[in-house]
Amino acid sequence: MASVWRCIRKDGGNMVAEQPAVVSRRNSQCRNASGWEIWSRFRFNQHHFVFGGTLGAAYGTAKSGTGIAAMSVMRPELIMKSIIPVVMAGIIAIYGLVVAVLIANNISDKITLYKSFLHLGAGLSVGLSGLAAGFAIGIVGDAGVRGTAQQPRLFVGMILILIFAEVLGLYGLIVALILSTK
Repeated sequence: MASVWRCIRKDGGNMVAEQPAVVSRRNSQCRNASGWEIWSRFRFNQHHFVFGGTLGAAYGTAKSGTGIAAMSVMRPELIMKSIIPVVMAGIIAIYGLVVAVLIANNISDKITLYKSFLHLGAGLSVGLSGLAAGFAIGIVGDAGVRGTAQQPRLFVGMILILIFAEVLGLYGLIVALILSTK
């Protein structure tokens, strides 16, 4: 297996090469780089893990929206009252956006491996919890809206279950905020 070299150009930029011969000697200085240094250079692409919250929000919105569409045929006067699951699913994506902005503002050239792992954990936390919360909101929203159209007394129960599903995403946001501000 070939060793990996970290090369620093005279203009201050970095590049990674399989062999130092690939890089012109007069334009850069090359030295052997450790695996940890290379991983910290790529910074784990932490912002990609926040994407799970957006997927959860999209699923929750789509699933709740189909329930609203089916319910509006029977009871069109309940459409505005039944839009709550869609709004709650959209809030999950905002949680991911907040954490993505925090992570993006903390990334610099001098980031440590420890900070990279904290950002990775924050992104995973908000992404996976947002995915789970979005799925829960979508399923509860679909069934709850259809049930409320047939029995209006189910509305309060549906709202309570939606709140409990939303709290899953909020827990992930809290953990991500703790990790990203350490």
